[in-house]
Order: sequence, then structure tokens, then C-alpha cells
Amino acid sequence: MSILLNILNEVRIVSGQMAPYLLFGFLAAGVLYVLVPPAWMRRHLGGRGMLPVVKSVLMGVPLPLCSCGVIAVTASMRKQGAGRGAATGFLLATPQTGVDSIAATWGMMGPALGIFRPVMALLTGIIGGTLAAFFDKGGEAAPTAGASCGDGCDDERPERGIREVLRYGLVTLPRDIAKPLIVGVIIAGAIAALAPRDMLAPYIGGGIVAMLIMTVVGIPLYVCATASIPVALSFMHLGASPGAALVFLIAGPATNAATIATVWKVMGKTTAAIYLGTVFVGAVFSGLLFDGFSGRFGFTVSHQMAHDHAHGGENALMNIFWAVVLAVVVLHSMYGRHLYALRKKEDNTVAQGNKFSMRIELTITGMTCSHCATAVARALRGVAGVEEAEVALENGKATVAGNDINVEALEAAVTELGYEAALCR
Repeated sequence: MSILLNILNEVRIVSGQMAPYLLFGFLAAGVLYVLVPPAWMRRHLGGRGMLPVVKSVLMGVPLPLCSCGVIAVTASMRKQGAGRGAATGFLLATPQTGVDSIAATWGMMGPALGIFRPVMALLTGIIGGTLAAFFDKGGEAAPTAGASCGDGCDDERPERGIREVLRYGLVTLPRDIAKPLIVGVIIAGAIAALAPRDMLAPYIGGGIVAMLIMTVVGIPLYVCATASIPVALSFMHLGASPGAALVFLIAGPATNAATIATVWKVMGKTTAAIYLGTVFVGAVFSGLLFDGFSGRFGFTVSHQMAHDHAHGGENALMNIFWAVVLAVVVLHSMYGRHLYALRKKEDNTVAQGNKFSMRIELTITGMTCSHCATAVARALRGVAGVEEAEVALENGKATVAGNDINVEALEAAVTELGYEAALCR
């Protein structure tokens, strides 16, 4: 029982320390979502050359998209005229960071890593995008910029107001990252409570071997940019150097096994090789560079889990307060809409009656976040004959209504985004 209580206390400490920065990042992400909708972003990334690459990377760094969710947005960018270089740069830079993870990295690990992490995301995105553009010999021409994306494009522009900022920042985004974030915080708490400090220092304490180990660990895992922070803190607790922790912060969120396969299918084997190679080399180089700078200029990297026990009184109460606030936000984002969804489904069933001659249900596999579900719904609405399309991320079901719908066209539209669709029997 004492071990369990110790783990729970460490979980509380980590979540309480992350909460203020994370909540600020959530709200900032909500503002970005309202001001920079995906449809607007795609329209500005057409053409070839360096400028679209730089623009796509600059737009992607602050956006809170995971390594799976970014695939759908990238595929849509390609259909709207973005060159292979711009799409690859966006694909590399975006999942490594996000305004929420930048704020949490700064707060939990110090300003040095808080600045260095997005800078390296920017550089790896530009380098990878430039390489992809260079090796794009024109064999696969991108559609013209500004081409129609179907009737679903207008649905992507959110209402401009505080309500939509709060809805995205405190409901949609927390729901997307809730499960990996919870797992990451529990792992961090368990390691802090049970594992001796510096236990793995001889193996991951720094140097090229440590960087390679952390890269190999991080690349196949699915972990979002924010959820990777408590796990990186755990590695530091076990003796990893700040540079080795940074390698995980880059390689973990940037890609995973499923994303690599999807990029291969959607973007081609050359782009997939550039994508994976840039992540691998960029992560190792970034870790070695940061450790070198740390030694030369005395950068400090906070390890908050190690310092919390030194403080009590007001700090401890504030930590509990913020942990509770974060827990309420995350739990509400996960479960608060279930009752509303049931009510809405009942109302829709009564209201629609026999309005459409066809109602089709598909099983969609590969979706991991709300951006995935939005992209799939948009693609389905673009199929001839479709009047309505709703996608439920929770159970992976899509419901399509309309007249004279071709099921194979529905499946093809979903497959184009890198997901799989099958008719429910």
C-alpha cells in the first residue's frame, strides 16, 4: 500500500507541475485553431521550391498535431497543391512540437530545452522538406493550388470566438492526447517512486551510443509531443543526459511504426526514406549538439520531479490544485460529451426519417485523434451522392447518408488519406 501511495504521490507531483503550462498551451492552441484553420493553411502552401517548405514548417511547429493526425492534413495539403517538399517539411516539423508541448517543455525542463526543441523541429523540417523537393523529379505532379477540396472545406473553418477557442483548447485537444498523457504521467510517477536515481547512467548517460539507443526506442513508439515530456523526465531520472532526453522528445513524437507505413503508401518510398532518415539523423545530431552546448555554455535542464519534495506548504497546495484542475479538464474531455452524443443521435434519427435513400456504415481503422476523424468526414462528404457524413473516433465508425452512393468510392476516398475503410456487414 505504501508503494502505491508513493506512486500516486509522484503522479500528482508530475501532473501538478505540468498543469499550468499545459493548460496555457491548450488555450493558446485553441486560439491558433480559430485563427489558422487547415483549409486556409493548405491554400498558402502551393508551389515548389524553398519558400513553400519554410512556410509549411513555420506553420507546422506551433500546431498541436500528433504523428498520425498530421498524415491526414498532409495528404489534404498535397491534394490542394502543396509540393512534396512542403508536405514533407510539415510532416516532419509538426508532430515534434505544438504550442502546448512547447509551453510544458519550457516549464518542466527549463528555457534552454524549451527553445532548443522547437528550433530543431524547424531545422529538421526545412532540411527534410528541401531533400524531398530536390529528389522530386516531377514524376508525381501535385494538383493545382486552390483546387476544390469538396463541399467539406467550409466545415473546417471554425466559428471565430471564445467559445470555439475554449471548446478546442479544453475539450478537443485534451481528448486527443488524454490517453498517452495519462500513460506518460503514470510511467513517470512509477519510475520516480520505484527506480533508483541514475540507475541507467552508464548506458544512457550521454554520447553517441545513448543517442542511438534513445532514437531506436523512440521511433516505433506512438507518443504525442506533450505526453513525451514526463517520459523524457523519467529517462533523466534514470540517468539519461539532457541531450539523450531531447532525442526521445524528437524521435518519439515525430513518427511511429504505423505512420512510417502510411507515409510509404501515401507519399512514396523515396519520401518515406527521407522522412525516416531525417528523423533518425536529426534526433541523434540534436542530442549530441545540446549536450555539447550544455557542457560549453552551462545550460541547465530542470528535473522537476527531483525538486518537488524540497518544498512544502503553499507550493504543495498549489501543486494539488493544478493537478485537480488538469484532471477535471482531461476527464471532462474524455467523458463529458457521451451523454450529449447519445441525445444528438436520438434527435437525428427522429428528424431524418427516410430523408435519404441510402445510409451506409463503415469501419475506419488507423484514426487516432479528432484531426483524423475530421479529415475522414471531409473526404467522405466529397464523394458523389453523399449528403451527410459523421465519423465517431471512439468506435471507429463512419455513417454516410445520401443517394446513389458508390461504396467503393467511399473506401477509396478514405484509403487516399492513409486509413482503411470497410463496409459494416
